[in-house]
Amino acid sequence: MSQHKVILLLGSNLGDQKKNLNTALDKIREGENEILNISEFLTSEPVEFASSNIFCNIAVVISTSHSPIQLLDFVKSIESEMGRTTDSRASGAYSDRIIDIDIVKFNELKFSSERLEIPHQKNLYERDFSRILLKAFI
Repeated sequence: MSQHKVILLLGSNLGDQKKNLNTALDKIREGENEILNISEFLTSEPVEFASSNIFCNIAVVISTSHSPIQLLDFVKSIESEMGRTTDSRASGAYSDRIIDIDIVKFNELKFSSERLEIPHQKNLYERDFSRILLKAFI
C-alpha cells in the first residue's frame, strides 16, 4: 500500500484540552498512521460561533495508507469515541467540542464531496490560528 502525507488540524475547547489533543494523537497512531511532525499548542478564540471556552489547537503531519474517505471515517470515529456528539458539517453550525479533527491537506490532492473538501480552504486561507499552525508545514 502506498503512503500518503496528510496534514491534520486538531482542536479542543472542552475539558482538559491538551489531554484531549494528546488522547486524539494516541488514537491516530493506533490507526496505523505514523505521526511525522507536531506543531506547538496554540490557544485561540472560537471562530464562527460564540463561546466563553478558549480553543487549544495543534497541526500534525501524518503518513497514512488510508484513502481520504477512509481517513475521514477514521477521524470521525475518534471524535465520536471521545464524546463529540454533533458534527459541524452535518448540523450546519459550530459549537463547543471535546475534539475536532480536520483533514487540511492530503498529498497534493484536490477533492470535493458532500462530506469532505481537500484542501480545507477555511483552515488554509481564512482562519488566523490555523495559518499560524500550518505555516511550518506548508
